[in-house]
Amino acid sequence: RIEPRASAAWTVTWRALYAFLRLINPFLRGAWALGTLGITVDLVVEGRRTGRRRSVLVGLLRADGRWYVGHPNGEAGWTRNLEATGRAEVRLWRGQRIKVRAQRLPPGDERAAAIAATWRQQPFPGNVIYRLARRHVLAVGVYFRLTPENGLGDEPVGGV
Repeated sequence: RIEPRASAAWTVTWRALYAFLRLINPFLRGAWALGTLGITVDLVVEGRRTGRRRSVLVGLLRADGRWYVGHPNGEAGWTRNLEATGRAEVRLWRGQRIKVRAQRLPPGDERAAAIAATWRQQPFPGNVIYRLARRHVLAVGVYFRLTPENGLGDEPVGGV
């Protein structure tokens, strides 16, 4: 069993990686629209203060027949919005939209399984980064179980 341990180095690394991803977001959205980003979906969440719909590309993870999303470096705007509203819409690259309920995962086996799915399911190089940072992600990552409101959950996601 891996012991969770927050790391200042990983905190800075994740911040830099996500700053880079925000910078190239227009290119990522284009690639996503073509279905070339693997497990990536567009998560649409209502803003907790503004009520405006916000969109973020995230990896939709699967473990034990359930769907999960998360942020490896702790709280982010979209995780705070998702926790506040408890609902979101998952947009698949093919145009399908699925309304989901979201529940934040407390520390435990289910959360650990969702986090382990990151290095098994993320495409390269993300899988390697998640695996190397696993202690940090286990210590500070914020993860949610998504439950489709229409009973779906086993459809292929992204390019899979």
